Amino acid sequence: MKSWFIGRHSFLGVVAAILAVAIDQGQKYWALYIHDIANSGPVDWTPNLQFVLVWNRGVSYGMFQQETEFGRWALISFRIAAVVLLLAWLARISTKIGAIAIGLIIGGALGNAIDGVFYGAVADFFLLHAGDFSWYVFNLADVAIVAGVALLLYDMVVNKEPQTHGSS
Repeated sequence: MKSWFIGRHSFLGVVAAILAVAIDQGQKYWALYIHDIANSGPVDWTPNLQFVLVWNRGVSYGMFQQETEFGRWALISFRIAAVVLLLAWLARISTKIGAIAIGLIIGGALGNAIDGVFYGAVADFFLLHAGDFSWYVFNLADVAIVAGVALLLYDMVVNKEPQTHGSS
């Protein structure tokens, strides 16, 4: 009998997820409690990178902002549901790169869900800007998600074989 959540490369994906969550939450702990960014204010690290604190009560790019408790828990539930679906996908992935990619996406989603549970919003810190143009403020969980999607796309292009196991 085939498991819905355990596959050939599941362990590798879970390790990638755990590392992504640990790095994300460690950086957030440092920024919030050791550096105390809320009281110390923004820091210009380079001419184009600023370390700031922004509380995001929505999803990527600040979309779907939620100010109510219902909205907060709806977003947390959405992130957890996404993790469950990604774990099922991870069990079927046929390449190591694909497993790492899915693991990074899972870790990023979990890192942001943890913020929602403990802070009521996602803590974002990194602002890229050039002149009057500025990108959105993001965190290391977002970096893990973007890196995971990029790796997944790379894996799909490089490996022409089907990406999931058959139902045999």
